[in-house]
Order: sequence, then C-alpha cells, then structure tokens
Amino acid sequence: MKTNDKKKYQLRRILGISAFYHDSAACIIEDGKIVAAAQEERFTREKHTAVFPMHSIRFCLEYAGFTIDELDAVVFYDKPLLKFERLLETFYAFAPKGLRSFLKAMPIWAKEKIYLKKVIIDHLREIENFEKKNLKLLFSEHHLSHAASAFYPSPYEEAAILTIDGVGEWSTTSISRGQGGEIEVLKEMHFPHSLGLLYSSFTYFLGFKVNSGEYKMMGLAPYGDPHSKEINRLKEIIYSTLIDSKEDGSIWVNQDYFDYAVGLRMINETKWEVLFEFPRREPEGSIDQHHCNLALAIQQITEEVILKMATEAKRITSSRNICLAGGVALNCVANGKLLRSGLFDKIFIQPAAGDAGGSLGAALAAHYLYFKEERVFSSQEDSMQGALLGPDFSDKEVKLMSRKNKATFRKFEDFIELSEYIACELAQSKIVGWFQGKAEFGPRALGNRSILADPRDPQMQKKLNLKIKFREQFRPFAPAILTEYKQQYFELNVESPYMLLVSPIRQELKYPLSDNDSGLSLMDKLYQQRSPLNSITHVDFSARIQTVDKVNNPKFYQLIDSFRERTDCPILINTSFNVRDEPIVNTPQEAFDCFIKTEMDFLVINSFVFDKRSM
Repeated sequence: MKTNDKKKYQLRRILGISAFYHDSAACIIEDGKIVAAAQEERFTREKHTAVFPMHSIRFCLEYAGFTIDELDAVVFYDKPLLKFERLLETFYAFAPKGLRSFLKAMPIWAKEKIYLKKVIIDHLREIENFEKKNLKLLFSEHHLSHAASAFYPSPYEEAAILTIDGVGEWSTTSISRGQGGEIEVLKEMHFPHSLGLLYSSFTYFLGFKVNSGEYKMMGLAPYGDPHSKEINRLKEIIYSTLIDSKEDGSIWVNQDYFDYAVGLRMINETKWEVLFEFPRREPEGSIDQHHCNLALAIQQITEEVILKMATEAKRITSSRNICLAGGVALNCVANGKLLRSGLFDKIFIQPAAGDAGGSLGAALAAHYLYFKEERVFSSQEDSMQGALLGPDFSDKEVKLMSRKNKATFRKFEDFIELSEYIACELAQSKIVGWFQGKAEFGPRALGNRSILADPRDPQMQKKLNLKIKFREQFRPFAPAILTEYKQQYFELNVESPYMLLVSPIRQELKYPLSDNDSGLSLMDKLYQQRSPLNSITHVDFSARIQTVDKVNNPKFYQLIDSFRERTDCPILINTSFNVRDEPIVNTPQEAFDCFIKTEMDFLVINSFVFDKRSM
C-alpha cells in the first residue's frame, strides 16, 4: 500500500471486504477500533459462501451508522492481479497439463477478477448510492491481511506473526514481525508448496469436503493408534514420497501426486490409492481404522511442520510473543502443541483466522500501513471484544417472531433467575439452545449462538451428534469453563477465550483404559468411559477448551456459574447453534426453526424461554 497522509475525517472509517473464494465477510473499523463484523453465510444460509458480502456490508454500515460516502476507504483483502499472474505462470509451468482447467478458469477471471474494481463498485451501488470519485478503493495482499488481523488486535506491542493457509496470491505461509503500527514480512513460502493444501488434500482423500471438512479430519485423528507401527509407516511414506520438509519449516510438495495446481481436483487419486493401498473414502462411507491412522499421520506431520515454522519465526524475530492467522491456525490441536512447546511466552490466535478474518485484517492494514495512524493497544487483553461483533436482536423482534410462530414463552425479568432456571434444566440432562446478544465473528460459537448441555452425562455426546446436530458420531464436543477453574480440570495455564487451544484433561480425571484399547473399533473407543466428564473428553483425553470470563461474556458466565452452584461443575458443553451443513443461526426465527426440527428441550433468546413441552 502507498502512503497517503490526507485525512478527511477526525476518525478513520474503513470498510474491509473478503469475497470470491470462501467465507466471504465484511468488517468496519473506526479509528482502529472494530465496530462490527459478520460472515455472509449467516445471512445467505449458504455455508462458506464466496459471494460478494452484500448483507454483511449492509449490516456493518447500518450498525456503525455510516454511509459509503463517509468512509475513508474500502479495502479488499487480496490483490486479484497478483493472483491472476500466479494462475498464468502456473499453467505455463505445467503446460500442457491442466488445459481443461485453464479453459474453465479464464472466462471467470476475465469477467470477475481482472475487473474486480468495477465488480466491487457495482455491488456497493446495489447497497446504496455514493460518489464514485470520492471512493478510495484499496487492495491489501492476502497474507498481509491475515498478519494484520492477528497482530493489530493482539495485546502485544511487538510479536512474531505466522500465517499459514492454502494460498493467497503467491504466498502459502509467511513469517512477519509486528512492531507498534508496522508489519514487516520477513520470509514466505510460495505456491504450489503449501501446508494448507497438503492438509486439504488428505481431507479430500479421507472423504471430507475441502475448505470445510478439515476440522472433521482433525477430530478423526485421535482414533488412530499412536502406538502402532502403521503410523510411522504412513508418515515415512508422506515424508519420502509426497513432501520434503526442511528444518526452517518450509516444505516441497511433489506435484506428481497432486492436481490442485492446474487441475480440477486436489490429488491424483490413482497414485494415492497405490501409495496408501486403499481407495479414497467416499463421502458418508464407512470409516475404518486405516482412515483413522492416516488422519493421525498427517495431523502429526502438520504439528511437526508448524513447530518448525514457529521455531524459525522465533529465530528470525527473537520475539517472546507470536500471533497466528490463516486457515491452518484453526488447527487447535497443533496450537495446543505449540503452546506446550514453550517456544513463546504468549500466543494470540485470531478467532476468525480464515478468509473471513481477512476482511478485518485488510481494514486494519489500511488504517496503520496506508494512513499511518498511531497504534493504541492494551497489554491486558486483545481488542476482539470476545469476537462478539455481529447482529443482535431486541425483545420486540423476539416477540414478533413468537407471535408469527404462535409460540408460547416465559419471559424472565431477572437474568440471575433465568440462569438458575436454565441451569436446573441443564443439570437434568436437558439440551438448551442459547441465543444472546451479538453474533460471533468466526467459525466458533462462543456462548451467544450456542447449544448447551451437561458434560457429566456420559450419553450426551452421542445424543447431541445423532439427535441435535445430525452429524458424524465420532465428532467431539468442546467444554466452556469458567476461567478461574481451568487448571483444576485441564493442563492449561493460559486463557483460551476463542476455543482455539486443545489441552489434555488433568491426569487425576482420567479413567484407566483396558489393555486391549488399541485393538478396539472406532465406535468401541468412542463410547468407552474416559473421565467423569466423558462427553467433552476426546478419545486421547484432550478437549478443545473455551475459557469464559465476566468481562467478555457476562451472561454466559452467569449461566455457567449458576450451573456450578447447582452441580459443583463449572463446565458446560458448548457447540454451535446449527445442524450439519448449515451455518450457525443468525436470527430469532432461524433459532426457533432449528429448535423445532431437533430434539432440543429449551430455547432461550434474550430473556425469553421457549419450552418444547408447550409447543
């Protein structure tokens, strides 16, 4: 970005946009402070949608009270012409391979990507009229957007910044240094060599959807047998045939086995089937032990490579702090390993680490790097405001929804009384849809658009997966714990407000397993009793933890505390308020619809309680 010292307003007002790949989103900031942010999927109801975020932009503008004419800049999260350059050079390098893909891609690029300025302006005009000559339209580089999204909201004056994803323009991984308001990119790894695309390739081979099923593969990995020779054999195949891993964390990916560079698929399926001696798993196909073992092998390799990258970031920055972003930063198992490695004193992970967060990073990069504004930050907490940055709804809107659906409710005037009532029902193994305040920004429900349940019930994990979420049985559930109790239950001594760290449960909570545990089937492993909190304890005795404090989410804190007072357990199961293949609910009507079509027992929206027994 070029510097421009001209300042139209006392406060900088900047709109950030990400779109046209996956997880479209918009964010608006004022004087460096995040005012509002939202993902387009929450409005369109199409998960991971790539469309221009019309609804998200409209929401951000309305919430902030700005018109487009009042903005200092609109910033897109990557540079399309650099992407186009990469596309052309890649097809040229691999020619004549990929001709079919090239012919398919070119019309789209010619129409939408090369003329992206016009596309953006035309879409913005659909939202409202504005003076085109006054619109300052900027483009940030993809990995700079990721880096900015992680560093600027962090509570660090300086930090190493590690961004890892599939690919931006050319970069697939970057190491940067953040200092005050500046970000300096120090080292990059370029396409087609990509840890993110490697992980997505295994996601595809194991029968999950690319760009959305990676977390499923991460959840499947613990069902692999870590003590078997098979894991080492699979890792040796990957290291010797598919990738070459260097000590600085860079990898070389053998394109003879992959098709993502110029093809229409991720991999050469025939070669992979010969290499691993079993065919690609079909979506919804049975999951066998060799699938679990392969998921564990690539998860372990991913962790090993990330640790090498982080070690290199430490070496070239000498920083005691690290910030993470990019889609691979959502691998919370790897994040937990990095935390426990002790490489860095402090770690901050952007909660919207994927492309949605690029909208925030683009706006922040413009604020600090283009407009050269002075950075103000708190060393005590990050500036993400608990990631609660989306739409909220008034009591009047909830009443209108209930009237439309002829739904009866009970309204509580006192929130403590409401919390005690719901805590009592949760303690009796009831399942509650919990809808409060602003929607979360990012892929995790953090207590405002959540489905909640009792973690002590050993059958709850099975019930939630089969009767509420309608998803794969092996999928684990996360605990939301009052932050002051975290070390009593987990080997975790830092805050984890965004559910991005996996840690083991404490040793004294682990139940001994049978001697033949390694020979058990996936389902037998799944339903073994592993701890007194079985429904949030994964098969490897770990959990993806959310710590909850009074400041960022006082209502969720109050509910968990009411549950603790009743049960002596300061933990609730917290899973996102949606069913399989649908985005998290965004409105009271969507929450009610989800409540009705599942076996949830209660729905709480603001201070209104809907009881399934009266429906």
